[in-house]
Amino acid sequence: MKTKRKFLISIVCFFIISIATVGVASIIALPGKMTQSETYKSPAETSAEKSILAISSALVVGLACIAAGWGIASAGAAAISAATEKPETFFRNFIIVALAEALAIYGLIMGLLLWLKI
Repeated sequence: MKTKRKFLISIVCFFIISIATVGVASIIALPGKMTQSETYKSPAETSAEKSILAISSALVVGLACIAAGWGIASAGAAAISAATEKPETFFRNFIIVALAEALAIYGLIMGLLLWLKI
């Protein structure tokens, strides 16, 4: 029972870390403040800003997909074993797997939004 609890805690921590990484990468890629006298420039003017955007979009997609894959692998195996014992729990378990998949889709959308700023 303790190993199962430790495993669930590690999955939750991994999800929190990957979501925090997505947030930090999107904050880093935000353009700076402008004064009223400045004209608007595109978000990625220099090559350094473009490099940060490219690296952050790669990290966002990569970490979100790794976290989603790990969540789907562990929750999917548990869902299949639970569905074989009790078929009426299939849809309840399917929702958990779908939430793990939503993490990958969220990371993909954030990566695309960062990539379009380049």
